[in-house]
Amino acid sequence: MRCGVEVTPVRATPDDEAEQVTQALLGEPLRVEERRAGWVRVVTAYEYPGWVREETLADGAGELPPPVDGEPLDVAREYLGTPYLWGGLTDQGIDCSGLVHMAYRRLGRIVPRDADQQEDAGTEVGELRPGDLIMYGEPGEAADHVAFWLGEGRILHSTGRENGIGVLEELEPASLRARRRRLIRL
Repeated sequence: MRCGVEVTPVRATPDDEAEQVTQALLGEPLRVEERRAGWVRVVTAYEYPGWVREETLADGAGELPPPVDGEPLDVAREYLGTPYLWGGLTDQGIDCSGLVHMAYRRLGRIVPRDADQQEDAGTEVGELRPGDLIMYGEPGEAADHVAFWLGEGRILHSTGRENGIGVLEELEPASLRARRRRLIRL
């Protein structure tokens, strides 16, 4: 099966009011695991489970769009000004880990969807280069925020603070610097 609409929410449970955990995009391959009262439990191409409305699916094998040329940081910059949306993956709304996921995905490289999974998939580095990732979290806990390092103390990320600013470039806020930081390269 594949996603048959431009974008559809993938929900935590089979309910229109349930949390959106990610989104499925047009043509994206989806593995069906269960059907229940108009809902289908699917697993995305990046192994993310959730529920979608049955009418958003289409028959046939799906495929991801052809990759574009470039670097992840350049692709991420294309989302500047996009509003913050928890679980979002599009220029209509995107969250911090979705920004990283889509920057790599559009280049033809599937990386995990969530910040903690991205942290686990990365290789720790001692010195940051532009395009590396900074993972943020509380001491002893998994990462819950991710940003691209730009250099000279600046980051590019999607943030929901201050009423959903969205994707922006800024000096690394003190509130993030004060948290546990892990520097990685995917």
